[in-house]
Amino acid sequence: MIENCTMTSPPKFINHRIEEFAMQVTYSPEERTGTLVYNLSLIRSEDLEFAIKIFKDCYRAGISVSGLVRFLQPGLVVEDYQVPEGCIGIVSVCSSTLDGLLLRRGIPMNPIGGGIVEIDHRVPKRFIHMIMYEHTTIDPLQVLISQELTSVNAVMKRGSGKLLANIRECHMEAESLVGEVLDSLTGSDLSGILEVGMPNSPTLGVTVDPQYLGIVAVGGTNPMAAIREEGRWEVIRAMKGLMDAGEMTHIKEY
Repeated sequence: MIENCTMTSPPKFINHRIEEFAMQVTYSPEERTGTLVYNLSLIRSEDLEFAIKIFKDCYRAGISVSGLVRFLQPGLVVEDYQVPEGCIGIVSVCSSTLDGLLLRRGIPMNPIGGGIVEIDHRVPKRFIHMIMYEHTTIDPLQVLISQELTSVNAVMKRGSGKLLANIRECHMEAESLVGEVLDSLTGSDLSGILEVGMPNSPTLGVTVDPQYLGIVAVGGTNPMAAIREEGRWEVIRAMKGLMDAGEMTHIKEY
């Protein structure tokens, strides 16, 4: 007889986490109100001004999901997390928010994976690294940042390098609805679409299912990758939770 046997929850793979968060997104690009999926990162307090500059540079270069950001002082509590002493918390918009916008328009989507896209003279060429969401319980972009495979600063300075990005697929019958969602992002606080593929064709080298098309978006943690590339300490927790857009401020105001 086995004693002291305990039941534990099975591991939750990233594709399921994305779907759960996406179902709760209420953000409206036109009205600029509602809930967004956010990432929570930490930097040292003395690096705040440097981080603000990086976030501004990424926004101007079009390689961040959104200009919305929130900087948290030490001791401030967000949901169940308290920012440690000596640190600044950075809330940024996660690209899973896009998946939520698709679902709100009645567009079923399938999160495929996160990886690194090669950029050549500001043109996205192909994924050179990819981790499939259905096979990992850790956010792929966190893993890839830790492996120091990005060159986000090079993309900003010279137009060529390696960016964090992710891909999802939608059924080709929803192509016109997808276009409406992407059009709604024009002039809004959300951006960062790298590529929309053709139905039944690979998108930046990633195969999609038959009768589907791929949509590639920049990763919300690209600014943090750029900070790490400069040798600064950081900690990243992707897809930390949901936050009302009204609690965030545009980076242009800093």
